[in-house]
Amino acid sequence: MTTYYATPAAANYFSPPAHSHRQRGVRVCDTCGSTEQPSVKQFRLCGGCMTTNYCSPECQKKHWPSHKAICQHTMAQVAATKQQPLSAEYPDENIAKLLRRFTSQHATLLGWAGFQALQLKRVPSNVRQSALLVELTPRPSGDAHRQFAIKGTHIVPRTYVTSRDPLVAADIQRREERCRRAGGIGTAVVLIQCGAVSQVMPVEVDAPSKISWDERNDWADVLAHFVDAGRTDFKPISTTSRG
Repeated sequence: MTTYYATPAAANYFSPPAHSHRQRGVRVCDTCGSTEQPSVKQFRLCGGCMTTNYCSPECQKKHWPSHKAICQHTMAQVAATKQQPLSAEYPDENIAKLLRRFTSQHATLLGWAGFQALQLKRVPSNVRQSALLVELTPRPSGDAHRQFAIKGTHIVPRTYVTSRDPLVAADIQRREERCRRAGGIGTAVVLIQCGAVSQVMPVEVDAPSKISWDERNDWADVLAHFVDAGRTDFKPISTTSRG
């Protein structure tokens, strides 16, 4: 049954793309847990895996002993994909690098879609049972924001992700424990996949009472709308007041 909404899911749903205001998404220091305030200070990415954020060189250095294994593992996976052509249109393209860029550009959109797909506002326990799989197909384009299109979305068991790679599973579990200590419900898992190459996006989720997003069943359409249009400026509408 199709659900119709009086308002779109995003305040800028019908507005033109705003590539000059590139979306950074919510960035959290992987050592101290502080949240980035871009207008004050921008966090730095790990130069190896390009996925972990730090608020300072001190936090990055402190985290290295525990981060080293997953960082080197991620770099090895990226290096392996460089020699694996995905299609005739992408004979020499580093798909893993493009997926990481895609995930960074659409961080808020993907996190919102995962929250909606897993119905975490209504059933918070789903965060421990399920994951969102986003399948992409390459779309050759001169526009850096339009390298992929949505092929399909699926709700899969969380073990679909965690059982494949012990190091990734351990990293998700570490984030989950940190999130719960801070009062959140846990870590939602979004898997972005293109062919045989994939990127795992863990999203630490606050308690539902602290999240002002409404429940939306049209999340898949909204996801496709912004990705297909090359939109990286997703701004979800919130009509529910925070608890």
